[in-house]
Amino acid sequence: MPAEADRIAPHAVEAAKQFLSTFKTPGIILAAVSGGSDSKGLLLALHEAIARGGFSAFSLSACTIDHALRPESADEARAVAHFCAGRKIPHLTRQWQGEKPETGLQAAAREARYKLLSDAAEKMGAQCIVTAHTADDQAETVRMRQSRSQADAPGLAGMADGMLVDRRAWVLRPFLRQRRADIRNYLTLRGEDWLDDPSNANPRFERVRVRQALQEDARLAIDQFTAAAEARRRTSARAASLLERHVFVFEGLAARIEPLLAEKVSDPDCRRAILSLTAVMGGRRHLPGRETAARLAAFLAEGREGRMTAGRVVFDRRRSGLYLYREARNLPDLVIQPHQKAIWDGRFIVTNIGAEPLSVGGGLDAKELATRPIAAGLPEAIVKRAAKSAPLFSVASEITSSPERLVESSIGLYDTFLPRFDLMMADSIAALFGRERYLAPPVHDVLTEKTG
Repeated sequence: MPAEADRIAPHAVEAAKQFLSTFKTPGIILAAVSGGSDSKGLLLALHEAIARGGFSAFSLSACTIDHALRPESADEARAVAHFCAGRKIPHLTRQWQGEKPETGLQAAAREARYKLLSDAAEKMGAQCIVTAHTADDQAETVRMRQSRSQADAPGLAGMADGMLVDRRAWVLRPFLRQRRADIRNYLTLRGEDWLDDPSNANPRFERVRVRQALQEDARLAIDQFTAAAEARRRTSARAASLLERHVFVFEGLAARIEPLLAEKVSDPDCRRAILSLTAVMGGRRHLPGRETAARLAAFLAEGREGRMTAGRVVFDRRRSGLYLYREARNLPDLVIQPHQKAIWDGRFIVTNIGAEPLSVGGGLDAKELATRPIAAGLPEAIVKRAAKSAPLFSVASEITSSPERLVESSIGLYDTFLPRFDLMMADSIAALFGRERYLAPPVHDVLTEKTG
């Protein structure tokens, strides 16, 4: 390797070394590599840092996801495999199979990509997955979210430096403070080329349109992202504390918010705590939108007793507190085969442990619900209303009077994708809904340690 390259292009390798120094214990790292400049630069920088930077206790592997959306994608995956073989880096290729959606293609591809990467990480015994998102990607993400979010929306912090996927694999982003141009300079000085995916220039996709609009003269400062991430982490920590102190959840079917929290809806952290609870109670994967949040805030600010519906959730305000429960409309019917698992209404993960197909619908008998722990501490009218949206289980055979199943609350807000700066928030919600804490990341929390 030319000595001049060592002297001129330290940024990518130094970023890789800094990243490796944050791990609690060394292990296997799985790099997601498409063959583009960013991912190839990340793989090469980590390989160099491990081989010559004093991090020999780590091992590096790679995985390429072939989305099968272009005829040349299989050849590109083989090119990455060849590149890895030349450096003795274990490599896997995984293909996104099945029909592709006509709308929401990029979102569907993203979800499929992370699920396939998580499967590969488990197969290889990796501690984490790393992706090569850059400061340029961060700028594009924030700009897209600005166009459809309110000023204090948590999403404006951009991408987190880490994200838990499906509660089982941490995806870390070591290059979030690196510019794409610097990574390409690093590859050039190392004598490496890269692939350019034509979809990255297709204006059909929102991100491409934003990228073209930003150009080089509209960069957002890297320090701005860091400050926003720190602010979101503080907000999440405070919202988590508010949830722990002022919210009670009953079997995932009803929640009670103490008046002290409900009355402070003008406080952004209080509002975020309530909106997060709303998303989970309503079986949604995202916080309520801007208009829904505004209607809810106006209702709570009035301070009067009464009811309103927002985000599929009824807000029932009484003297004893604010009660939340799913509105009894549009409840789905679902059939789960023996020994299979499915999510019903976005709110409950149901596992059929019996020998017959299990039918799940809505509308439990209020008398049955009244005999369960949910009734303790709740007004009778709330129990009756919550019963209308509770899951009702049945099997075809009359022999089985009590269907065999396992049921736990689904936390759609965080179970699929959990940004690291929301980990405290997610753990608080998990505890309220009777779920285990989320998997801790394999690295030290540098921001928390730095900011106290």
